[in-house]
Amino acid sequence: MPYTVPQPPAVIDAEIWPSIATVPSGLKAKLAGRAADAIFRAAVRRLPLEVRYPDGTVLGLGSSGKAGAGQGGAVPVMTMNRPDAFAARLGDGGLIGLGESYMAGDWDADDLTAVMEVFASRVGSLVPEPLQKLRGLYLPRTPRTERNTEQNTRSNISRHYDLSNELFATFLDSTMTYSSALFPESGEELRDVVWDGLAAAQQAKIDRLLDKAGVKEGTRVLEIGTGWGELALRAAARGASVYSVTLSSEQQELARQRVAEAGYADAVTIELKDYRAVEGEYDAVVSVEMIEAVGYEYWATYFQTIERVLAPGGKVAIQAITIGHDRLIATRTSYTWVHKYIFPGGVIPSVRAIEEITEKQTGLRVRERLAMGEHYAQTLRLWSERFMGRGEDVRALGFDAIFQRMWLFYLCYSRAGFETGYLDVQQIVLDKVATKSAASKQPAGNRTAR
Repeated sequence: MPYTVPQPPAVIDAEIWPSIATVPSGLKAKLAGRAADAIFRAAVRRLPLEVRYPDGTVLGLGSSGKAGAGQGGAVPVMTMNRPDAFAARLGDGGLIGLGESYMAGDWDADDLTAVMEVFASRVGSLVPEPLQKLRGLYLPRTPRTERNTEQNTRSNISRHYDLSNELFATFLDSTMTYSSALFPESGEELRDVVWDGLAAAQQAKIDRLLDKAGVKEGTRVLEIGTGWGELALRAAARGASVYSVTLSSEQQELARQRVAEAGYADAVTIELKDYRAVEGEYDAVVSVEMIEAVGYEYWATYFQTIERVLAPGGKVAIQAITIGHDRLIATRTSYTWVHKYIFPGGVIPSVRAIEEITEKQTGLRVRERLAMGEHYAQTLRLWSERFMGRGEDVRALGFDAIFQRMWLFYLCYSRAGFETGYLDVQQIVLDKVATKSAASKQPAGNRTAR
């Protein structure tokens, strides 16, 4: 679906967008900008990408250095509008500067996702290895106010999910589900999925999680991270009782409204509560793409909480965005553009981290996994097309051109991660390790042979 990306105004509101309105300046910024520009140009010369500069220079794999000398549009094109500002922002903030320079309009791309795919597929080698070792000394660190302590988590969640229910409704389908769908298509057919099938694919994703958690009539379900209520609704429709917790007041309000309108108010309770404060006992615990907001220091607490409230014989089904373990180790303390503008305090786990934490610090064990990253890539494609196609509605809600560029960058940046395999998304099923006393009570035919 074609769409027009809005251009930033000539004068950007510095109160709303302080880092976008002003280009870094001063001697330090000038020197850092020169160094960043040299590193960027050297990297681009090795990439299947064209970077076009206002003076007619074209850099990229196969380019001879002049406009038109590239591969005739066979590679994605990054158009530099203000190369000096781009270099200054890149030097000042690294990859934060890459996103901020796009928000400011220092560069554009006809296919933003394709450009970001080039970077995502080579993220570990864009900067020379000796300089990578110095990144911790120079690049920004996570502010203490964004660590996911019980005092900070509500603020972190609110900054994203409380933007506006109406904003999310501009690009989500009728289920208001803000996580990867699970389409019936596979392989190349996935690239052809259309908007009309998204709601059903979201419900299929939820139904699979409920099935794996054994949710049926009479099941006591704990949902960690309510979203806008679709999972609670579908669990209640099975005859389950649902206790759902969220830290977003906007989500709580709309989810409660949807539950009441569907006639399940007696079966579903939605509370504004930190997951760590949950009490009670539940036959099933489900959590969809919430672990990413926990913070890596608290992953053990997250799973220990689940273990504490899980009834004997109960099951856990979570959906989690994942990253390669080597990239997790390299980046878990980094402060990125996504942290600054989209998800403060967030860290994406690896499958290995989940398995090691549950094995070493809880009695939970991973029993089954389904990887479905290609489904997230197409979910994000549909969201970005829908969001940009409803630009006038977004503006009417009070979100300016800078915000729209920021949100598009976020959606395309995320999609590129899934398209290249840098990111994945998993449905993970866990249960408690059977104790010796419990195992001894099982009929001999039910015991696992050793």
